[in-house]
Amino acid sequence: MKTESRAGFVAIIGRPNVGKSTLMNHLIGQKIAITSPKPQTTRNRIQTVYTAEEGQIVFLDTPGIHRAKNKLGEYMVKVARGTFNDADAIMWLVEASSYIGKTDRDIAKQLQGVNAPIVLVINKIDTVKREEVFGIIDAYKDICPLSEIVPVSALTGQNNDELLRVLFSYMPYGDPFYDEDTVTDQPERQIVAELIREKALKCLDEEIPHGIAVTIERMEEKENIVEIDADVICEKDSHKGIIIGKQGQMLKKIGSAARYEIERLLEKPVYLKLWVRIKKDWRDSDVLLKNYGYKEQK
Repeated sequence: MKTESRAGFVAIIGRPNVGKSTLMNHLIGQKIAITSPKPQTTRNRIQTVYTAEEGQIVFLDTPGIHRAKNKLGEYMVKVARGTFNDADAIMWLVEASSYIGKTDRDIAKQLQGVNAPIVLVINKIDTVKREEVFGIIDAYKDICPLSEIVPVSALTGQNNDELLRVLFSYMPYGDPFYDEDTVTDQPERQIVAELIREKALKCLDEEIPHGIAVTIERMEEKENIVEIDADVICEKDSHKGIIIGKQGQMLKKIGSAARYEIERLLEKPVYLKLWVRIKKDWRDSDVLLKNYGYKEQK
C-alpha cells in the first residue's frame, strides 16, 4: 500500500429498503449485510472494510431511518443517526425518482448541521432511462449542502468505480485501520444469524410481520463440518405455525437456503438445526433486545 494512502469512515444512510446493504456488499465484493425486499432489514450498524491501492474505507452500514413504532425501531433510528458523528464522509442513498418523499426530506433536515461531506448516491439507475437521471439530480441538488452527486446501480455495480473514487477523495491521509484481509468487524456467529434471518424473511414473504430474530445457540467446528443450532424467535403462537409450515416444510426451506449461504461463508459443510421459539413482544423488551444482539454502540 502507498505511503500516501487514505483511510477513513463512510456512513451509509437512507430510508429503509433503498439498497444500502446491497450496495455495501457489492462494493466490498462479499455478502456481509443481509438484503431483503422488506424494509428495516439491517438492525445494527455493520462495519465492513474495503481495501485497495488508494487506501482503506470502513463502511458503516446503518438501519434505515424511519418513524419508530417500538423499542427496536427506536434503537435502529438511534444507531443510524449516531453514525453522523463517526464518519469522515456520509453516503446518503436515495432511489432513482424525482419525487422526494417525507422521509428523505426529514433526512435532509437532519443533515443540515453535519460537518462531514455528504455524497448523495442515486441508486437503482438501472430502472430508469438515462435522460431521467438528470432530472433526479436536479430535484435533489439543493435539498441540503451536498458535496457530490453520484448515480449508481447497487444491483448491477454500474458506476461503482466512480463512487469509490469520489469517496476516497474525501478520506484523510493515514494508515489503514484494519489488515488488508479484513472485510468486517462482525463475529461469524452474528453473520450466520443474519443469513438465517434473511432467508426466513425471503421465504415467509408477506405472511408474518418483521418481528423475527435469530440467535445462535451452538456453533461448533469439527474436523470436516460445522454444526450449528439456531433459534428463530417470533412474537406470536400463530407466527410459529407459519414459520414451521405444513409438516415442517417451511422451516426446512429456510434451513436449506440458509445452509447454502453459510457454507459459502465458512467454506465448509454445515449441519444446521433450527428451532422456533415464541417471545411475546420481544421488540419492546430492553432485556430481550440486548440478548438478541441489539446493544448500544460504543
